[in-house]
Amino acid sequence: MNESYSGGCQCGAVRYHVEGPPSGVSICNCRMCQKALGNLTGPFASFKARVAWTRGAPKLFRSSDRVWRGFCADCGTPLTYQWGEGGNPALTIGSFDEPERLLPTVEFARDNRHPIFEHYDAMVVEPLGNTDEERDILAVLRSFQHPDRDTDSWTVGGQ
Repeated sequence: MNESYSGGCQCGAVRYHVEGPPSGVSICNCRMCQKALGNLTGPFASFKARVAWTRGAPKLFRSSDRVWRGFCADCGTPLTYQWGEGGNPALTIGSFDEPERLLPTVEFARDNRHPIFEHYDAMVVEPLGNTDEERDILAVLRSFQHPDRDTDSWTVGGQ
């Protein structure tokens, strides 16, 4: 059975597909990954197979002398980390349609790990929609996010 993965940005302007198992799944705690993704870690999956851009393509930003970061020019979703010009990019785990299939096995820059991870299990868990006010908001909320699956067509913004 051949493994395959698909994903894309939040608005649907950029979609990708890749065949085969990942060659590496990792998280990086370096400050550059934190800043580029606007998050506490940089979770990525790498593949030996070439990434096929099935709708649009990411805009690239050169974040250092060796690294390019790809993102959707329409909605800003971070999508790739690419070492070297023209290299095959690693893809952000959160942009996959089924991110739960990609479990990191390597952690980089642990010395720069955000302190929240030491206290994660001690945090109070609040279910979404726990109050009347939240339920009222969720009842009328209309998402324009692209669904977690390939579509034949999609209007950016879902409208």
